[in-house]
Amino acid sequence: MSEPKTAEFGKWRSFFWPVHTYELKKLIPMLLMFAFINFNYTILRDTKDTLIVTAPGSGAEAIPFLKVWGVMPFAVLFMLIYSKLSNTMSREKLFYGCMTVFLIFFAIFATVLYPCRDLLHPTQLADKLQAILPEGFGGLVAIFRNWTYGLFYVMAELWGSVGISLLFWGFANDITKVSESKRFYALFGIGANLAMLISGPAIIYFSKIRDKVPADVDAWGVTLNLLVGSVVLAGIGAMLTYRWINRNVLTDPRFFDPAEVKKKKEKPSMSMKESFLFLARSKYIACIAILVIAYGISINIVEVTWKGQLKQLYPNPNDYSAFTGLYSTLMGIVTVLMMLFVGSNVLRRFGWGAAALFTPVALLLTGTGFFAFVIFRDNLAGMVAYLGTSPLVLAVIFGTIQNILSKSSKYSLFDPTKEMAYIPLDPESKVKGKAAIDVVGARLGKSGGSLMQQGLIVGFGSLAAITPYVAGILFVIVFAWIWAARSLSKQFGALETGKQPQAAPVMASGGAAASLATKQTEPQATS
Repeated sequence: MSEPKTAEFGKWRSFFWPVHTYELKKLIPMLLMFAFINFNYTILRDTKDTLIVTAPGSGAEAIPFLKVWGVMPFAVLFMLIYSKLSNTMSREKLFYGCMTVFLIFFAIFATVLYPCRDLLHPTQLADKLQAILPEGFGGLVAIFRNWTYGLFYVMAELWGSVGISLLFWGFANDITKVSESKRFYALFGIGANLAMLISGPAIIYFSKIRDKVPADVDAWGVTLNLLVGSVVLAGIGAMLTYRWINRNVLTDPRFFDPAEVKKKKEKPSMSMKESFLFLARSKYIACIAILVIAYGISINIVEVTWKGQLKQLYPNPNDYSAFTGLYSTLMGIVTVLMMLFVGSNVLRRFGWGAAALFTPVALLLTGTGFFAFVIFRDNLAGMVAYLGTSPLVLAVIFGTIQNILSKSSKYSLFDPTKEMAYIPLDPESKVKGKAAIDVVGARLGKSGGSLMQQGLIVGFGSLAAITPYVAGILFVIVFAWIWAARSLSKQFGALETGKQPQAAPVMASGGAAASLATKQTEPQATS
């Protein structure tokens, strides 16, 4: 092979695989540990939804109540305990301790709590409460009726924040050099989504078990044992990999030197009031906050409605679980393809503005189809019958497409463009802006949708009754999102041209992968 061809081959190899051979000793175990953790994330995410949505006397209406009154308080409590323990325990012991608590709980749930559910669940008292309380409190009563399922839901939700954000990314940030992070972090994101190509088919296979067990056997109980068993095994695999890294990688000066590990920037501690005041003073930062909040609310309110439709189509938990496995598999495939090919091409060829608008426009188009088949089901039934299907099936299909597109575009386009928007800012605005958005965006984005749906359900009685209002809220939020993205595009262009002329080549050549590599402290799987 001639020298020019060899150089060209090396250039393309470094673009797609920017890792030296000797670095595989560190990269592969990190990818493996992340794959184990994200495998569990996918299994737990789909299983918790199946348990709650298909539980007796329950449905998707219970999810907004669970997120507000279950997930949020438990998350705060966990972080307080974690912060306290981090002052007295080593990083390694804290990792093992957190993982063990989760794995023991899931094992106890499958072997004790679920088999004893009829004894533990206060069904008669829940029936009395349902008869007394207004219909809108049905979701809250459902949580009380199936409290062990609710506890599983909360712990599964926390796994995403604790296992991915806190344990994996916290560990990665502590042991990764700056030179490594620019090359490794994008690969971590791709590797995490590849794990769904294993967990998705596993969910489908275990959910189909009811075809192989006798009629008098609880098929969903068997499936649950297999799913939770795989979670425990993967968790043990993550801990063993973590131990191997500590014993064999961090003792090698080529891979770990405390003096070279990147230092975390100190972020100012800002209250909710201070964050809002800072956002009000900066139109640029406020536009970024609108993007973050709009994404969080939009995904939340669409998901709950979609899961309600999914229950109608698949009321049996095994069938419901099998579909979520297919959904996770497809999402893994699409996300990897989007990260590898779509994100970088859109950024390079069409610029920041088009890349930032991709997610809200895709959500708007698919959302229109989804809510049309939900709200106008009776009017469309005759026309849809000619296609040999039903409005319910089409609603589920459009909802599935919407969820897959919105989450895959988040990792390939939304996150990179959001992080790129900070580049032209001065250091003070960059640090304070990110701190303000972390406070406002995290709270309003994650909780805003649940609070809206909870209030509507209490007022109107059911998820079906509030669907037209949810659709209206979605369209208002998405249009605000589009307005903010267009406004930010103009401001970004002006700032980037005036203050950051050297940044243009970086964005053109690195694309989405380079942007992801500069900031990958967020979970790579999606709550």
